[in-house]
Amino acid sequence: MSTDMTTLGDTGLLDTLQHQVAVFARRAEQTRLGGVGQVRNSMDRAAYLLLNRLDREGPMGVKALAASMGIDSSTVTRQVAPLVDTGLVKRTSHPEDGRAVVLQLSPRGLSRLEEVRSSRRRLMAELTHDWTPEERRDFCGLLTRFNGALSALQTTHTGPGSPSQPAS
Repeated sequence: MSTDMTTLGDTGLLDTLQHQVAVFARRAEQTRLGGVGQVRNSMDRAAYLLLNRLDREGPMGVKALAASMGIDSSTVTRQVAPLVDTGLVKRTSHPEDGRAVVLQLSPRGLSRLEEVRSSRRRLMAELTHDWTPEERRDFCGLLTRFNGALSALQTTHTGPGSPSQPAS
């Protein structure tokens, strides 16, 4: 028996869904959904996700950051280097083990992150200006669920920390 989970009645709907996801991915990449105003597209996706993770989870080592994002440590090291160079992230000694290095969002990094978040928030408000609060909540819930399923599928197929696994 095939592992195809579609039924005859689902085919059209699933075709529409896969097409809309492909269109979304293309448009998101083209516009980078970077926000509005002067801040628009001023921070790439990898930098935004790294800064956001450090803000939400606090200081951590490269391995912990890589594991929490589901990407390889070498990828984190490569992506964090320009953030350190520009002063958005600081390298500090681990409080319990002075030999270990911890990455931490700098005050400048937090300020830039807040600027970008605000710009992206305004873009989301603009894109959904005619949606009800319930529609925004529903879309957010479904998109979160969809991203979770993608992440789980990626982990199943490549294993955690695989270089081919996208940052979340």
